[in-house]
Amino acid sequence: MSGHSKWVTTKHKKAVVDARRSKLFAKLIKNVEVAARSGGPDPVGNPTLYDAVQKAKRSSVPNDNIDRALRRGAGLEAGGAAYEAITYEGYAPGGVAVLVECLTDNRNRAAAEVRTALTRNGGSMADPGSVSYLFNRKGVVLVPKDGGVTEDDILLAVLDAGAEEVNDLGESFEVVSEATDLIAVRTALQDAKIDYESAEAAFLPTVEVPLDEESARKVFRLIDAIEDSDDVQDVYANYSVSDDVMESLG
Repeated sequence: MSGHSKWVTTKHKKAVVDARRSKLFAKLIKNVEVAARSGGPDPVGNPTLYDAVQKAKRSSVPNDNIDRALRRGAGLEAGGAAYEAITYEGYAPGGVAVLVECLTDNRNRAAAEVRTALTRNGGSMADPGSVSYLFNRKGVVLVPKDGGVTEDDILLAVLDAGAEEVNDLGESFEVVSEATDLIAVRTALQDAKIDYESAEAAFLPTVEVPLDEESARKVFRLIDAIEDSDDVQDVYANYSVSDDVMESLG
């Protein structure tokens, strides 16, 4: 698929509009708090927290909000919740497999909201393991091109750090590795003075389902509905969409 990588077409990325900014902020802040609680509040010694903080900052989350999340995670400020990570599996229209990652303090609420979003939009919940085998957990780092970096520059920096491939996405490069090599790849880019946009572990599909315009519209609507839940952090689906279909969808 010209101009689109598996990562871009797997995870439906919408432009962040003002109406959804507060919801996005809340999810990013939750990530920071959970990372600080599980690995300590010092980003230098907690790579997961470091990446969560960087992602929040790049999304313009105010520093005060990030600092309070760090303090809650460290137990230095009241108001922190006992979040647990849960992954739900399901199907979207057209037989598209869906993985939903949640961070929630209420397992029953999260399950009900995910199930409702699926069933009201032509999808269904699936049993554990019936969908996840169609995905591999990978490390994904996005490097913007606006700094003048080339693909050769990136390859030279990350080849010995465990990177498996570098893909040209048009406005940025995508570096894919095993999830366990994500920190090493990100660190190699930093050591080479190469700025990156994001670094995170993601589920990439092993098999993709091509969608026409009508099917893509239904799948995107379903993903939007799932992402509307405050408990949902990420949604992955094994669809692929051509450039022509994406253009027709606007």
